[in-house]
Amino acid sequence: MPTSKDIRSAVKAELDFDPFIEPTNIIVKNLNGDIALNGTVPSYAQFLEAGAAARRVAGVTSVHNHLEVVLPSGHWRDDVSLTAAASNALDFNVMVPESVDATAIDGKIWLTGTVSCGSQRIAAESAVAGLTGVRGVKDDIHVRSYTEIADVSGLVLGALNRNALISDDSDVTVDASDGTVTLSGHVRTWAEHDAVLDAAWMGLGVSTVRDQLSVTG
Repeated sequence: MPTSKDIRSAVKAELDFDPFIEPTNIIVKNLNGDIALNGTVPSYAQFLEAGAAARRVAGVTSVHNHLEVVLPSGHWRDDVSLTAAASNALDFNVMVPESVDATAIDGKIWLTGTVSCGSQRIAAESAVAGLTGVRGVKDDIHVRSYTEIADVSGLVLGALNRNALISDDSDVTVDASDGTVTLSGHVRTWAEHDAVLDAAWMGLGVSTVRDQLSVTG
């Protein structure tokens, strides 16, 4: 099992290794696998990537991303131009339905509207996250599925059983009621954790996913 010092060093090494991150102004703190990222990054895309990089490291049980996005000179966009850029990004993404709208306020994108599954909401977030001038994304998209599926729990469990990242002896349980899926149990890594959540959100009829999983590290 990695020591506390080893985990912190490994996270710093992963941040340095990732070509999409400028780690100069990132400070890593660790308490028994509980990682905090402090400091600044020059884009919201790097904010997301830094959190993802930390979660890839063995021994990390949780990540608190406190990084602030400080845009470089020349990357600022006014609300009107950033709203137009975000709207175009949504329009050009075939995974995002026309019912999703974007509004920019001081560099932060506010997403609203409705989608029929969680994957479409994730696609909308991804479509705008990497735009120049974005400092954050607030997702107020509602998932409203009109598809009735009798055994959502069974379908999600089937997806988990097919996933190569999830061990055969996993104790993850899936409970579903009125479109809400509750995930509980233990996973070894954040990659496994994210694979479980992704599988749950892909299910038709799923409008909410409650994450009660524990990452053992």
